[in-house]
Amino acid sequence: MQNLYITDLDKTLLKTDLTISKFTENIWNQLCDNGIKLTIATARSGVKSLKLLKNLQLHHPMIVMDGAMIISREGEILRSYALGFDDANIVLELGKQYQIDPFFIGIDERGTERFIHSTNLNNLQKELLIEYKNDKRIQQQTRLKPLTENIKIVYIGDHLPLSILKDDLVAQFGDKIEIKFSKDPYIDGYFLTILHPKGDKAHALEALQEMETFKPLSLTVFGDSHNDIGMFHKADTKIAVSNALDEVKDIATHILPHSNDEDGVARYLNQKYATLLS
Repeated sequence: MQNLYITDLDKTLLKTDLTISKFTENIWNQLCDNGIKLTIATARSGVKSLKLLKNLQLHHPMIVMDGAMIISREGEILRSYALGFDDANIVLELGKQYQIDPFFIGIDERGTERFIHSTNLNNLQKELLIEYKNDKRIQQQTRLKPLTENIKIVYIGDHLPLSILKDDLVAQFGDKIEIKFSKDPYIDGYFLTILHPKGDKAHALEALQEMETFKPLSLTVFGDSHNDIGMFHKADTKIAVSNALDEVKDIATHILPHSNDEDGVARYLNQKYATLLS
């Protein structure tokens, strides 16, 4: 049975400074050269992921946008799950009660990928946008409105208003949307992300396995945070880096002795394929 390895990026494969060490780069690329199947599943966009992974061989489709999109190694969208304009507009109006505008990330009427934000930005949103200052998808609107296809709707702010908004969204939509709510690992704030109900890593894993031509597969996943839990439940082997949340470690089959900053994923793969890499 062939093995497929899927790893989260932030706080798992990537170091905290968003780099990939030479050690990880060398292990990953050597394994790809030897036919080992490696890919990623991340909350990040395809554009940003490809930029961060520019020195890694990428032979297989990648799960991005928390699972709401699967892309090819060239960045082509292979599958996506999106909320339509009307549902996204309800989300927008609910958020206005708390004076917070979201980011809309998705596809416009011309089929172009966009990252839309308003002129009404809190300090946390401004801080995050610094990272995206050269991103061609970015578009500012004085009067914010949703996209035609909304892959992700993202609120960033303080815990209390976002937790209340989350409850409002659950009351309004029930299981018609997927909601992620967690502390951000890089900035002092919380992320409330709204997705299509199939826009998570677990559903994306199922879709990815359907798309791949090699079967059967033994699936190994690496992760650290809440949005990896659904993916862990679908995997044969579930590996948490040492810096993972306790909720992730509780369902892991393996807990690594090394963190993302200590090349935990690459060290595991190096040990597993020591003979192949020697």
